[in-house]
Amino acid sequence: MARRKRNIEAFSLSFIDCICCGFGAIVLLLVLSKIYEPVILEKTTEDLAQLIAKLQEELFDIRGDTLVINRALGVVQMETSETKLRLTTLQKELNTIQGQYDLLNTDDPALNLDEGDLRAARQRLTEEMLNLRPFRRAPDDAVGGIPVDSEYIIFVIDTSGSMQGKWGWVEQKLSQVLNVYPQVKGLQIMNDNGSYMFKQYGGTWIEDSPQVREAIKNQMRVWQDFSDSNPSDGITYAIENFWSPDKKISLYVFGDDFQGGSMESVLRQIDKLNIEDENGDRRVRIHAIGFPLGFSGTPSASSQKFAGLMRVMCERNGGTFVALTERQR
Repeated sequence: MARRKRNIEAFSLSFIDCICCGFGAIVLLLVLSKIYEPVILEKTTEDLAQLIAKLQEELFDIRGDTLVINRALGVVQMETSETKLRLTTLQKELNTIQGQYDLLNTDDPALNLDEGDLRAARQRLTEEMLNLRPFRRAPDDAVGGIPVDSEYIIFVIDTSGSMQGKWGWVEQKLSQVLNVYPQVKGLQIMNDNGSYMFKQYGGTWIEDSPQVREAIKNQMRVWQDFSDSNPSDGITYAIENFWSPDKKISLYVFGDDFQGGSMESVLRQIDKLNIEDENGDRRVRIHAIGFPLGFSGTPSASSQKFAGLMRVMCERNGGTFVALTERQR
């Protein structure tokens, strides 16, 4: 049987469907691509730039706040350090005062020695007696061996490290000497190098008063000027700057050792400066209190030199040398 041939059409229904779907896809792609137009991209870039600018502004604000906080923290740290330093100083003063209090309340009989008389001594001289009697007093005018007829007092105190180690004891002896003179016309206090305790009163007399004495005692607790442990400088400076023929002056030298050269040269220097008058009296009296350099064993050579120098100097210059020992502390 013969087979019948089919007619093949070039554009069938299926082909047309494919063509339509393709055009539809192209149209859809064109519609979707509208969101990526240049206008949309430019707006997005502007928004991002504004966001970055805002974030940078916030960053600058944070950095500024951080700087302010760091400065405030630095101030607080500095104030804390100053407070700690002040507390340390106050604690040191408290320990010193407590030690002095304990010492004064000790019933040890060894403390009641000759220099204890200084605490109860009082000047008994009237103006008439001062005018009539010579500079060298009679033995009954001395307390604990130290004459108390002077109207002006100068302290020359060794402020070296060895003396700082027993500074509470030095403060106690200074207070006792001041108590010997209930009222004087002028005071001055310097170290053995001639450096004044109160710089504003350098070269002048300080008028005596209870407030001045209290200020001296308070300043003693923190006084730490440089010292070379050579009292001759302070003694020379005091005589040259404060001697006057119308004033009765006493020097009180506090020290524990002598680091200078020849003792004889120092004595000759003081003799030339603190000359005698026609009655054999010196311009100023020189007293000295020697503190032990150490509290055990044989005294050092420098300590012995100080004691020997002061003993001879005080004898030549109408004064008294008092050597303290550990048991007198």
